[in-house]
Amino acid sequence: MAAPVRDRPLPFTVVATDLDGTLLRGDLSVSARTRAALTRIEAAGARHLVVTGRPAAGCRSLLERIDYRGLAVCGQGAQLYDVGADRLLSSAALDGPTVRALIARIAEWAGPLKLAVATAGLAGEFMVTRGFESRLRHGWRLAERPSDLWAQPVDKVLIRHDRLGDDELAALAQRVCADAVTVTHSGEGLVELLPAGVSKASGLAAAAALLGFEPADTVAFGDMPNDISMLEWAGHGVAMGNAHAELRRRADETAPSNEEDGVAAVLERLFPSTPDRPPAEPAHC
Repeated sequence: MAAPVRDRPLPFTVVATDLDGTLLRGDLSVSARTRAALTRIEAAGARHLVVTGRPAAGCRSLLERIDYRGLAVCGQGAQLYDVGADRLLSSAALDGPTVRALIARIAEWAGPLKLAVATAGLAGEFMVTRGFESRLRHGWRLAERPSDLWAQPVDKVLIRHDRLGDDELAALAQRVCADAVTVTHSGEGLVELLPAGVSKASGLAAAAALLGFEPADTVAFGDMPNDISMLEWAGHGVAMGNAHAELRRRADETAPSNEEDGVAAVLERLFPSTPDRPPAEPAHC
């Protein structure tokens, strides 16, 4: 059941959405209904802001395919990316020696880990150790030696374990790492280690400072534990019907799933008509 919005007159002026499992369907498309809902909120004077765990280098073509040209918060909050200009406005990278020492400590408790890294910058790539997954996906590069992972600056590390589930592994990593890095869980097999202090909330706050909006102006949508901070930062947080149980527990309401156009269903309720107002200008910073 939908909970009341926290003391905030509607509509909101910023609609912050995760991509995978939220705005996008399983085939990485945006439905016609969802596109129409985004057009509706822009006609009402609100702004759509993408906030994704994908690094900028890994989502450029995807954002282009969905006709997104404004500012995006990428890399779990580590990057502010001007999509239209194809330019990183800010980014944060991990300290290599620190994260390698932490990975070794996690492995002392858990046993051998499978690793992957996202290297820094718009030329970044996704590198994996052997066995990280049963096959190499398109665009992935195999690290022939573990040291190859650290040959370039790294924005984030992904860890997997043969026996521990994602929630267990994330909890163990959090106990080991404490505040030295941020630990989050963004999808099946995607336990991530990020620079300390980085989260979707920190990235959204940086975007807010740049664009001039407040938490109370924002409705946010997500599906995984990495979205918890964003939903709690926003004036109103919406979990998708397919969301992780912990996110649903923390959200103000639960929408239908991403396959059922849950983002559109909520936006149609929050923006029941389209006043004759110009849409918000995209941010090209």
